[in-house]
Amino acid sequence: MAGKKKSELILGFHSVGEALKAGVRRFDTIYIADSRSAKRAQKIGDMAARQGIPVKTMPMKKLDELAKAPIHQGIVASVSPFPLMSAPRALEELEALKTPFLVLVLENIEDPHNLGALIRTALCTGVDYIMVPKDRAALPSPTVSRASAGAMEHAKICPITNTRNTLIELKQLGAWVAGLDAAGTKDLAQADLTGNMALVVGGEHKGIRPLVKKECDFLVSIPISGPVNSLNASVAGGMAMYEALRQRTV
Repeated sequence: MAGKKKSELILGFHSVGEALKAGVRRFDTIYIADSRSAKRAQKIGDMAARQGIPVKTMPMKKLDELAKAPIHQGIVASVSPFPLMSAPRALEELEALKTPFLVLVLENIEDPHNLGALIRTALCTGVDYIMVPKDRAALPSPTVSRASAGAMEHAKICPITNTRNTLIELKQLGAWVAGLDAAGTKDLAQADLTGNMALVVGGEHKGIRPLVKKECDFLVSIPISGPVNSLNASVAGGMAMYEALRQRTV
């Protein structure tokens, strides 16, 4: 059996900077192109120095070879894999919360860029935990971190084996489950998204699976006007999360 990956490369100033701020990864070395902006490089260098992390400069061509991609903005960091939280631990922490919780449950989001966008919006709207399937779905990765502009580094993300069972467990903690669905009977603006809430966002191709849909207390739709009949998963999820934030802060 192959062992767990010990390190990976994250690329770009946002991903590296936010990972340094979050402090949940182990940093081995940060590599910065010798032609990069002194101001931005200095900021990363100062943060690394405070944490005792070595910083090395190298020609841009060498950094391209190291990153195996030309989208690194002149900075690459060798770090430990992003730490995921177990679902049982997340449920324990949710049960102990003194304020109403909001959980984002993702159904087979396959595009890492959609996952990154959803994670960033979740961090901006007060989502407490993000739950994603272990199989047949995008999981946290360097690509997702970059797509989230580094927001992933601060998120509490839990891989789950069975979405339906997870929703049942969330209900046992007093959560209402709202699923985003084009055929939903409740308009997003009319749905009550206050209190303990699990918001289910379906995958790009099949939406929310029937068995999971059965565990939703209600299905929410987003009004659409025009020739296109559906929204991108990250856009729809973002609208729902901001509506939940609006309701929870008025």
